[in-house]
Amino acid sequence: MRHKFIYRNLALAIAFLFTLATYSQDGPKWVELFNGKNLNGWKKLNGTADFKVQEGAIVGIAKLNTPNTFLATEKKYGNFILEFEFKVDDFLNSGVQFRSDFKSPKGPVYGYQFEIDPAQRAWTGGIYDEARRGWLYPLTYNPQAKTAFRNGAWNTARIEAIGNTIITWVNGSPCSYIEDDLSPEGFIALQVHSIGDEKDAGKTVAFRNIRICTTEPEKYRTVTENGKFADIPEINCIPNTLTAKETSEGWQLLWDGKSTTGWRGAKIPTFPTGGWSIEDGILKVHKSDGGESTNGGDIITDRKYRNFILKVDFKITTGANSGIKYFVNPELNKGAGSAIGCEFQILDDDNHPDAKLGVKGNRTLGSLYDLIPSRRDGDFTFRKNDFNTAMIIVKDNKVEHYLNGYKVVEYERNTQMWKALVDYSKYANWPDFGNLAEGHILLQDHGDEVWFRNIKIKEIK
Repeated sequence: MRHKFIYRNLALAIAFLFTLATYSQDGPKWVELFNGKNLNGWKKLNGTADFKVQEGAIVGIAKLNTPNTFLATEKKYGNFILEFEFKVDDFLNSGVQFRSDFKSPKGPVYGYQFEIDPAQRAWTGGIYDEARRGWLYPLTYNPQAKTAFRNGAWNTARIEAIGNTIITWVNGSPCSYIEDDLSPEGFIALQVHSIGDEKDAGKTVAFRNIRICTTEPEKYRTVTENGKFADIPEINCIPNTLTAKETSEGWQLLWDGKSTTGWRGAKIPTFPTGGWSIEDGILKVHKSDGGESTNGGDIITDRKYRNFILKVDFKITTGANSGIKYFVNPELNKGAGSAIGCEFQILDDDNHPDAKLGVKGNRTLGSLYDLIPSRRDGDFTFRKNDFNTAMIIVKDNKVEHYLNGYKVVEYERNTQMWKALVDYSKYANWPDFGNLAEGHILLQDHGDEVWFRNIKIKEIK
């Protein structure tokens, strides 16, 4: 009987080992990045905050008067699936860098960051581009993901970085989804954010169970029931391109990044022969005298549009003024000045006098020019030395302006309130201003150098 018992247990053990071997062959080949005992394979960069190993976790400790501190892997990684657990003290911002690098051990560290944000805005799982472009995917793009993070508890995170596609999860909920080609590989790093208040000194962020799959990660990426990588909004950061997802959703390039096809002058039947140029995928309006439409002149789309989502990346130069107009009727103003339409204001608020004119800031960046000021509360962000994204959503009479994913203006046309606003503005003398059922889209020549790219539109019903 004793021999039978041994043989039966031996058979069960062999069967278990065979099952385990089969599972390990079929599942992801995980590599542990942290051994649970020491910081072998990691190095500290940029700042002087401390990291220690405690109860099987890497613990970062906030320190006053030091820049962001990073504990980085000595190896670099390209395509991968990364999983880890994290827990953070209240109000201590943190993050995990990936596909990142540094200019020197003293910094700066730059690259993609998985955001850890226990503050009220709750952007944990968003994607920030550290020391480069800033926010690529704030959770204003996917607000339902704000509830995924559990404050004061251990949370699970997953990052899939495969080719140009990067998707993040928190506690099983998809949070961010971008397409970008700026950094194909780099190290992974744990961040202790700089602090400016002594009461935050000593607060901690902890990480454990950090593992990575670099062997055929595309085989193990998350796929939804309908065959998509994630059922959340995708942000395409690659200029002048459309992803397969964007195409399937009905997006079209309004400018192809290389020609003048689809555009003409607002007051002439062809594209201007001067005042505008195309270079390296950027459409530039040139510096002249700072006047409205006095050089190359405004340009408009050949077509008119009714209901749509419009996205335009723009970059300003110091003191610049420009705008994106919609519901434009080029027949309204045949004389001097710009063509007439509703305007998403583009302005260097710090250096252009128009920011202080108008009423209560209604000529500042993002405003509905001379009518409704842009909101500056909450998470308004503007990158003065880089490209920003303007988004305009029109659904019948309801209109919204967004800047870098943050809603700055909303209003309704064809109402008594709208008429009152117009009557108190510079547009009071233009008949039925802003109430057109459809119109052209316009990029403004206001005599200052401004750059445009990644102009795309989705028509909606």
